[in-house]
Amino acid sequence: MNCKNCNQSNCIKRGKRNGKQRYFCRDCRISFQDIYSYKAYQTTTNTLIRSLLKESCGVLSISRIIGISKNTVLSRMLEISLQIKAPCFDRLGCKFEVDELWSFIGSKDNVTWITYAIERETKSVVDFFVGRKTKDTIRPLIDKLLLLQPKSIYTDRLNIYPGLIPKEIHKVFRYCTNRIERKNLTLRTHIKRVSRRTICFSRNKIYLIAHLRIYFWG
Repeated sequence: MNCKNCNQSNCIKRGKRNGKQRYFCRDCRISFQDIYSYKAYQTTTNTLIRSLLKESCGVLSISRIIGISKNTVLSRMLEISLQIKAPCFDRLGCKFEVDELWSFIGSKDNVTWITYAIERETKSVVDFFVGRKTKDTIRPLIDKLLLLQPKSIYTDRLNIYPGLIPKEIHKVFRYCTNRIERKNLTLRTHIKRVSRRTICFSRNKIYLIAHLRIYFWG
């Protein structure tokens, strides 16, 4: 019997559960069954959850499609996001676009903002932040861009940015944020919880952050 976690063969039998034999791996110290009846324990479940989260499926939709509990979907979403590391963007002298889009947390009375930055040429997401639109909250994102010695940072006319971005590299003019605005539309199409007209919203801020990490870097 090979371990389902590390694929090594150093496994021994360790009791039964519901009449099904369980095994214990001496290498990675994990207990497992050969065949699981609950679909959440299948090895392909996390991959399927990740794919469905990127295709405009809400938590309840994923629960129905896979046949697992909605709470299991939420816990797996957090688990998957914690395994994802934000890419280390180290190219100097690039051009960036920064923009915000709104969503809801808990109810439609509680509006929050997603502020993120993309590299203009590759459209890759450098970093993002979920929270209020203030100088203190957006500053860490802008400071991260400034460390990369950018040629230009393009933003909309939000009055916070002139106090954070040096005037010589800050660009504000019509159509200057076309790329990130198009990405906003893609986000609203692919993630139901940030769609403009929807009954879906995040129960908690951690689930919105987890979903965005999976979408951007998963």
